Amino acid sequence: MSLLENIARIWTFVVISTLVGIASLSSSAQTTRLSRKVPATKPVAHYHVVHGWPVLPENNILDEVSAVAVDSLENVFVLQRGGRKWPDSDVLDETPISVPTIFVFDGHTGRLLTKWGENILALPHSITVDGKDNVWVADVALNQVFKFSHDGKLLLKLGERAVAGDDPAHFNRPSDVAVAPDGSFYVSDGYRNNRIMKFAPAGKFLFQWGTKGNRPGKLDLPHAIAFAAGRVYVVDRGNKRIQVFDEKGIYLAEWKGPPFVGPQDIKIGRDGTAFVAQSGSDKLPAAVLAMRLDGSLIELIGRYGNYDGQFLDLHWVAIANSGAVYTADFEGKRVQEFVRARS
Repeated sequence: MSLLENIARIWTFVVISTLVGIASLSSSAQTTRLSRKVPATKPVAHYHVVHGWPVLPENNILDEVSAVAVDSLENVFVLQRGGRKWPDSDVLDETPISVPTIFVFDGHTGRLLTKWGENILALPHSITVDGKDNVWVADVALNQVFKFSHDGKLLLKLGERAVAGDDPAHFNRPSDVAVAPDGSFYVSDGYRNNRIMKFAPAGKFLFQWGTKGNRPGKLDLPHAIAFAAGRVYVVDRGNKRIQVFDEKGIYLAEWKGPPFVGPQDIKIGRDGTAFVAQSGSDKLPAAVLAMRLDGSLIELIGRYGNYDGQFLDLHWVAIANSGAVYTADFEGKRVQEFVRARS
């Protein structure tokens, strides 16, 4: 091969190498420019179940869990029925349940602190802890509302034992209690009377509103009730909606949900978020619906099933001051804790 041919080959190699290098640099620069255009996304902190909460001692079990509530110290009060059933005949057993109906857990550790409520209640439906850590229970079989101290001492009892009525002194299967900051309280009454009643702190009847129907302000089984910032939130279960009233009972709004299929309970968190417990099935969404106060959906917490973070028959919800969410799964016979992931 001649000298000129060797020079030509070397030059060709140099040119090709240079072009390949330039192309590589160009591709790298383009990749860098493209990567700079991709915005950094911050993950959304959704609620997740706390595995292993609560911790039941050996030889202790929960039966049908009807309701749950939280006190100011984040102790969790769980209302369970100790084997008592709501029979298909709809004839309710009025004899007191002989075993403890209220289990109290440490919200932080899940440890069982105490249990009480034996030989008092017959078919307890709801449990509420007020701003002074008093405990309220509505009993559908006894047609009564009870107020207990934090450790279970009876402080107040409304209604005549096992006697139904629709006057100011009687209930007909009351479903829930909501307590205002001034100590006055509201009772959703309930399965038969379709009314909301307001009482003074000492138990004096003040006024009521509601009759059966589906128009705004009418009720069809007011199943649960919450009070927050001068508003009364009623789970109007038969009409599959939440109705909002002012503290005098004046109708303000209704939420139909996304839509609701089986609303059971409502609580309002300290930040103004509403949490609606909704029962469902394998075909209908069973979850806690975190909602804004205009009735729009933020997220679903949990789903149907029998594993952690799932529900068979979600019946009640409670919100701790820390933001933790507690759920009462009626058929699943358990209470669960959900917390928001740390960002």
